Amino acid sequence: MSEKTIGILGGMGPEATADLFYRIVKATPVERDQDHPRTIVYSNSKVPDRTPAITGGGESPLPEMLMAARSLEGAGADFLIIPCNTAHYFIEELRNELGIPVLHMIEMTAGLAAREYPDARRVGLIATDGTLRSGIYARFFGEAGMEVLVPTADLQSRAMDAIYEHIKKGDLDTGRKISLDVARDLVGRGADLVICGCTEISLVLKDGDIAVPVVDPLQVVAEVAVRVGRGELEPGDV
Repeated sequence: MSEKTIGILGGMGPEATADLFYRIVKATPVERDQDHPRTIVYSNSKVPDRTPAITGGGESPLPEMLMAARSLEGAGADFLIIPCNTAHYFIEELRNELGIPVLHMIEMTAGLAAREYPDARRVGLIATDGTLRSGIYARFFGEAGMEVLVPTADLQSRAMDAIYEHIKKGDLDTGRKISLDVARDLVGRGADLVICGCTEISLVLKDGDIAVPVVDPLQVVAEVAVRVGRGELEPGDV
């Protein structure tokens, strides 16, 4: 298998995109610069918010996502990854318009959780309203034999506040405090794992922060992308 160029369809949000690229760099075993896979980043911060598009009435993000994806494909990317959980609601439409694969972060995360935590039956999910409404986590984790536990209405409102009013605005400390409150409540209600179901949550919630494992899809996709980029895996094998 040959090396491949990674394409990051980012900007949703920009800090999560930068964090993903950094994770790719850190996950790559190297002895020199040339050992890193080629990576092209398109941080398109003009993509409309995904949650309103899913929950009703919001502008579709697909045209801006597709423009960025085609730009990455034209620039030489061999496959794409998307550092935004909610955007995966639109992944099949994106795939239908492209000639290169788009890896599915949520599907890969469900597979990893099932392999690494075979006794887990309930997973707590911290995500946007759009991701929850889409049912995308319930689908893939359900197929892996796990039930998805979501925050109570009050704590979901606080999670959205953490994402939109704090983390996206650069206030990571407050966002982290709220995220920890939500995560601990999920654990208290029986979650065997907690999933960072929004890439903003990935910025503030880490494994070891709470009493159960924290599974981070952003780290999952970073590690898989490195293996594909280095030619150790084909995109269709992940």
